[in-house]
Amino acid sequence: MVKKTVLVIGGGLGSLSAAIRLARLGFTVKLFEQNPRLGGKMGEYKDGGFRWDTGPSLLTMPWIVDELFEFAGLNVSNYLSLTSLEPLCRYFFTDQTQLEISANKEKMRATLDSFNPTQTAAYFNFLRYAGKIYDAAAEVFLYNPIHELRKLLTPAHFRYLLKFYHIDPWRTMHQSISRFFTDQRLIQLFDRFATYNGSNPFKAPATLNIISYVENGMGGYYIKGGMYRLVEGLEKVAINLGVEIHTSCKVNKVKHDHHRINGILVQNEFIPADFVLCGTDVVETFNTLVPGFNRYQKKLNTLEPSLSGLVFLWAMNRSFPLLSHHNILFSADYGEEFRHLFSDLKVPDDPTIYIAITSKSDADHSPANSENWFVLLNMPYLTPGQNWNSEKDKIREIVLQKLKRFGLDVSQNIQSEKCITPLDFYTLYGSNRGSIYGLSSNSRMMAFRRPANRSRLIQGLYFASGSVHPGGGIPLVLLSGKMAAELIAEQAGVSMDHFPRVSLETIRIQKYQHS
Repeated sequence: MVKKTVLVIGGGLGSLSAAIRLARLGFTVKLFEQNPRLGGKMGEYKDGGFRWDTGPSLLTMPWIVDELFEFAGLNVSNYLSLTSLEPLCRYFFTDQTQLEISANKEKMRATLDSFNPTQTAAYFNFLRYAGKIYDAAAEVFLYNPIHELRKLLTPAHFRYLLKFYHIDPWRTMHQSISRFFTDQRLIQLFDRFATYNGSNPFKAPATLNIISYVENGMGGYYIKGGMYRLVEGLEKVAINLGVEIHTSCKVNKVKHDHHRINGILVQNEFIPADFVLCGTDVVETFNTLVPGFNRYQKKLNTLEPSLSGLVFLWAMNRSFPLLSHHNILFSADYGEEFRHLFSDLKVPDDPTIYIAITSKSDADHSPANSENWFVLLNMPYLTPGQNWNSEKDKIREIVLQKLKRFGLDVSQNIQSEKCITPLDFYTLYGSNRGSIYGLSSNSRMMAFRRPANRSRLIQGLYFASGSVHPGGGIPLVLLSGKMAAELIAEQAGVSMDHFPRVSLETIRIQKYQHS
């Protein structure tokens, strides 16, 4: 039997996840990445003895990574070393109070009793509520391609579909969170999880409260050596399975004939294929790579992009005991911050600041008595008239002044600096209007209406990225690659019966179930 060829566009996590599975299933797989290194937004930067992850800084749902390695016939522990983060995050509020969050229930109970004892029961009641969303939604809506009704409406899924009311789709995140807490600090803390997929907690459906449960209820993990080790591990697996990887190689066009894929154009060379899998942003794919579908292109461009971001990579010439591995310094008025981000499409006057310092966990990520700060500010997506060269200087000063108010006067401690703007996210990664997470979920049903993993317009065209189902973030992007690969195998008539098919929930319970 002649092997079917799959051409993969982009070298992000979705592409790597799909490429590994397809190569394991016997396909000929060729991957093309426009940048010199794989990983997409999950990158790495080194300078003067410092190193930084330039993208995701926390791993949740690690069983999804485990399952990918198991499908490849490998043991994840031979490639990656995970450590459970304690605390998960240190939160700083404008009233100068702090709160450390832990997935350890007893430790969390003691912390809350000290922080605000009237909210301890509310905290655990909220996690139980969010846990019910996970129980109702994970198996059907996260682990399956929901646009494929024949896969969704099965006897095995009926009991989950009957729990649909548990996913709380009619309220906003903020409305549901406010039902549990009277302390505005805790409401703000849980509202924050909307930003994990680039959305607004005052508009996004309460279903997204599943995100806070996945982290606070199930735990967050760091990959020793840096998060980029995941990309390197997947790249090694892909190469060993025979995936042909081409970096610094930009794809110009996806070619099709009578709504059927026939290949891609790469640097003016036509490469034929049976299937094309796009790990690129779905909106930009139809804007730049797939001609001839003006109506669908227009529809995609009416969808609201997610948040973008501005990143400072700071080499600090001293250490700061006040900070943990993960830190959030909140704004005084969260509602106003999100109005600026999504309604006014402007830089917030008082941005929430996220700081990740991997040298707290990996001492060799900075010289002795120094730290590597990854500083992220949520930003609006790209619109005409923005000037990020001037904006970044203004934001830098806002951040430095805000840090000073929190007791962190660091302006004289920044040894070197690199800045990544929303324009860079568009230029480097082809993300829709510089968005980090693809499309926002700022409507009641948008979380369920992300574009599908299989194109209905072109036979043989598939998608795996944060811009399609099931969404953004490491685990969901890896799942998008899983779904796309399985759909390609199904269309090609390739059986998966003799490959490992361990349930994701089985791996979670066996390896990661918290007491």
